[in-house]
Amino acid sequence: MSGSGDARAIEDGWKIEPLSTEQDLDAVAALEARSFTNPWSRDMLARELRQSDVARVYVLRAADGVIAAFCACWIIYDELHINTIAVDPARRRAGLGTRLMRYVLAQARAAGAHRATLEVRRGNVAALGLYERLGFKIDAVRPRYYTSPVEDALILWRRDEPPVSPS
Repeated sequence: MSGSGDARAIEDGWKIEPLSTEQDLDAVAALEARSFTNPWSRDMLARELRQSDVARVYVLRAADGVIAAFCACWIIYDELHINTIAVDPARRRAGLGTRLMRYVLAQARAAGAHRATLEVRRGNVAALGLYERLGFKIDAVRPRYYTSPVEDALILWRRDEPPVSPS
């Protein structure tokens, strides 16, 4: 399937790794559908992974192997673009989104990305809180960007210090 980066065991038995099987893709698509009013389809996710050398999907698994969260992103040169991230509704508010985002940010940093961006519904207070805790700041607004319901998108950026080249 795809994704680069090594699996990382997390305390409490959680593991983050690149999406790797068709069965995982099915689970990610199902989680996406449960999480959003306008979800990416399984075909969209599969096409993204097949046709792009910058696309990555990371999954966070419970000890029993069940996917509890995922993040689909692009790493393009020095930028990380978070396209979609979801945590199983039954497992929210347990820090899983934070764990996954920290891992994705670290993978991107290791690949040379020192900036990260994403967009979020203005009314998604929980996600905004997560992103702000991780150092993202609102940079712009896309009015009426989302549908079902219609809502503004907030464009957030996080900027780390770029690596200094030796002189």
